[in-house]
Amino acid sequence: MNSKKALFSAGAVIGLIAVALVWFGNPQNMGFCIACFIRDIAGAVGVHRAEAVQYIRPEIIGLVLGALLMALAGKEFQPRGGSAPMTRFILGVAVMIAALVFLGCPLRMVLRIAGGDLNAVVGLVGFIAGIAVGVVFLKRGYSLKRTYQMPTLDGLWLSAVQIALLVLLVAAPAFIFFSESGPGSMHAPLLLALAAGLIVGGLAQKTRLCMVGGIRDVILFKDWTLLMGFLGILVVALIGNIALHYFKVGFIGQPIAHVDGVWNFLSMTAVGLGSVMLGGCPLRQLILSGEGNADSAVTVVGYFVGAAIAHNFGLASAATAVAEDGTLSGGPSAAGKVATVIILVVLVIIAVANSKRQETVKEG
Repeated sequence: MNSKKALFSAGAVIGLIAVALVWFGNPQNMGFCIACFIRDIAGAVGVHRAEAVQYIRPEIIGLVLGALLMALAGKEFQPRGGSAPMTRFILGVAVMIAALVFLGCPLRMVLRIAGGDLNAVVGLVGFIAGIAVGVVFLKRGYSLKRTYQMPTLDGLWLSAVQIALLVLLVAAPAFIFFSESGPGSMHAPLLLALAAGLIVGGLAQKTRLCMVGGIRDVILFKDWTLLMGFLGILVVALIGNIALHYFKVGFIGQPIAHVDGVWNFLSMTAVGLGSVMLGGCPLRQLILSGEGNADSAVTVVGYFVGAAIAHNFGLASAATAVAEDGTLSGGPSAAGKVATVIILVVLVIIAVANSKRQETVKEG
């Protein structure tokens, strides 16, 4: 199921679901956001204590389990791993911190654009730039080496964690932290959000949906097939936002976004480069985890830890707020800016270290 029509149709369904999730309670322009939702889960289990962003998001649970069920049905569940797991963990941490400086993952970036957020367009340019740099390293032989067949249990661990999170969400014991205000307090009904995640997880598994892979394929092979899925998301989400009066073009006043163009660009450059090095965007890593890829599961754990680091050390950005006198506040913190630069440097070092060296033959 990888034809352009099939991918566009799958993307259209995902775009419709994303808008519906906002209608039923999710934050605006955030029907889905892998970075934000993993961040919320980290807060819910107490790994960070930012009170405004704490909730076990059923969408993440559904994405992984939906991919697992579709992979099992299609006999595509293949436990594998062993490809530089520690490097993948560090890359996951880096991508998550950069995404929280931008305030969104690549999927939310598309949904923000569909809502008229021009800050996300700046982020898209940086994202493409980061992928382009990643393609340069791919051409130079960048690789984290091969994966190996793993025991079935290794391929199921992240799915098992999602079931445990679902139990915690339903039981809501006293040691789970849920936001009473802010984005974490805004969510669609549990069963609806879980069903949405299951559907999107199944579709993403079947279509191999990945924005990073789509842009990479355009640059490398002039192949637009994978990008058709995200075009479907954009078109349908745009239509839905207009119909529901969510659409607002501009930089100022966008929901859960900041207007600092330099850091929107650079943070998404880091997300693009890091995701190419990982072999897929955050959504794709969740889907691969459901398929039994232990390396992707390690990457998702890296996202989780990165979210905790971002909020515990003040690296995540704050949404831009406009005072009555027109003064702007919020945006990336000084620590977040420093972290973004460090991440870009570290990513380049990792890419160089894992690229094949051209051997020269000396005469004489």
